[in-house]
Formats: sequence, structure tokens, C-alpha cells
Amino acid sequence: MRLASVLTPLNDYHLTLAAQCGVQDITVRYPGPDPEVLLRQQRQIAAHGLRLAIVEGYLPIERLKLGRDEDGQELAAMKALIRQMGQAGIPLLCYNFMAGTDWVRTRLDAPERGGARVTGFDLSAAERAMSLSATASTIGTDRISADELWRNLERLLRELVPVAEESGVFLAMHPDDPPLPEFQGKARIMNSVENFEQLVGLVPSVHNGICFCQGTFAAMGVDLPATIRRLGPNIRYVHFRDVRGSGPGNFVETFHDNGPTDMVAAMAAYREAGFCGPMRPDHVPQLIGEEAGEPGYTMLGRLFAYGYMRGLMQSVEKFVRHPDEA
Repeated sequence: MRLASVLTPLNDYHLTLAAQCGVQDITVRYPGPDPEVLLRQQRQIAAHGLRLAIVEGYLPIERLKLGRDEDGQELAAMKALIRQMGQAGIPLLCYNFMAGTDWVRTRLDAPERGGARVTGFDLSAAERAMSLSATASTIGTDRISADELWRNLERLLRELVPVAEESGVFLAMHPDDPPLPEFQGKARIMNSVENFEQLVGLVPSVHNGICFCQGTFAAMGVDLPATIRRLGPNIRYVHFRDVRGSGPGNFVETFHDNGPTDMVAAMAAYREAGFCGPMRPDHVPQLIGEEAGEPGYTMLGRLFAYGYMRGLMQSVEKFVRHPDEA
């Protein structure tokens, strides 16, 4: 397993801290269609002895999710990105299929250990906010069903997977966050273990894989170690985090060592399943002095997570057998 991280902002100071803490792989957001921007980021990251390994977020994919890419611009942009990544040797593209939104939280300052701040989600609060919104009356005009999403996803994968295979790039689907059956009038489909098995069966290929976001699967209420072993052959990328709550409609983030999940058992399950790819901390608490930072993406919480994760990785590498070992 390789310790990975997103850095916000991506700068030399944060890259130095990451390198000093043992991070190996870096995640960047989609930088736009100009290939030189991605190459410039790659050079900056490599200068610190790190590898640009993942592109994730802000992708040109929203109309594709809704089946409205009539002019083909988004499909062309996604194919171009995959080819650029292949030429640059960037192996992973993480995407999601949440129509009309990305990950959503209703609270950004829930208290955690010692007064640290974490994000949380309360479906009833989200519904109240939607009902009070000036645009709430338009929500119903932009609905999409689960069947439509599945058709759009299969169509997209049939276009992208061959390009990914040719380019040596692996696609990793992130689960819906929160993993609700519907949000803002739009169905969600990446919200169960069975649906992820359906995903990889749509276009069978090692290049059609899963981003296992632990906190989101925890919100589904599944047995995490068992689910990691079940989906393990298809897991290409991991978001290592935890949540506490009563299901997908009500939860808060936690410190990586302070949630209900047995993180030791989870890390052992990755090794038992043969996972050896990048794993990054996600949605970290805001520590003292970072209150003005981006919720979930400040640096001090990451530093704590790096050490905790490296300790777990080294422990399971010593005591848990990898399937490839004799």
C-alpha cells in the first residue's frame, strides 16, 4: 500500500511536509484541458521525490451523468484527459456519478475530540434548507431516475474503458456521499455494495474499478472488513476515513482513530485482499488555528492521519499475509 494525499493548496510547503511524513503519491484536481498544466504539476511534485498518481474532482462529466452531452464536448474532454494521463504516466482517475452535486454536508463545525471541528450531514436539515431555497421550486424539473443513471453510466464506460485500457489508466468510481437513494430529486446509484458489483460488471476490465471511500461505505452500514475483502479485486484507490452516526442520512466525520470502525481490521483486510495501491486520508478534522481553512482539507489533521495510517500499514505488512506471498 502507498500513502497518498491531496494537498490544498498544492504548494511547495505542503509538498515538503507530505514528503517528510512519508507520503508517496499525490492527488490533484482536474486542472483543465491544457495538458501543460498537468505536466507542470507533475514536475513540481516530482521535485519533492513524490509521484503524481491520481486525478480526482472537478471533472468535465456533469452533462454526461445526466445524458445531456449532445455535442460530445464532455466525452471528448474525458477521453483527452485519460490519454494525457497515460502519456504522463499518471495511473488513476477517480470520478463519481452523483448527478447535480458532489459530496454534501449540512454542518462544517461539528465538535470532535478536544474541540476540533468536523463536517456532518443531517438529511432533515438538508431538506429544510432546500424547501427554504429560492430555487427549490425548480428542483422537480431536473429529475433523473436510477434506470437513466445506469444507462448513462454504461454508455460512458463503454466509451472510456477502451481508452483507459489503451492508455494504461485505471478508472476508480467513488461512492455517492452521502449514499442516499435520492437527493434533490435525483436518484443515486453508487450507494450499495451490490451496485458496485453491478458497476464493475457493466464493462468487465481491470481498468473499470472502485475508489473505496471508507467513510461512505461506513455510512451504508456495512461490515467494512468483510466488504473490503468482497470488493478487494476491484479496489484501485482508497479514501481512508470514518464517520459516526445513524446511517446515510445522519452522521459526522471523526478523527481517523476515534470512530466506530475497527481501523486495524480494515487495514488488515486491504492487505488480505491484495490491495497495494494508493490510500489517502480524507475529510480530516480542523485543528486549532485552522478554523479559517477549507473544512475537511486542512493540513494539521492530515499530518496526524499520515502517522496513524503509516503505523497501521507497517503493522499489517508485518503481521498479515498478502495473497501473493508464498
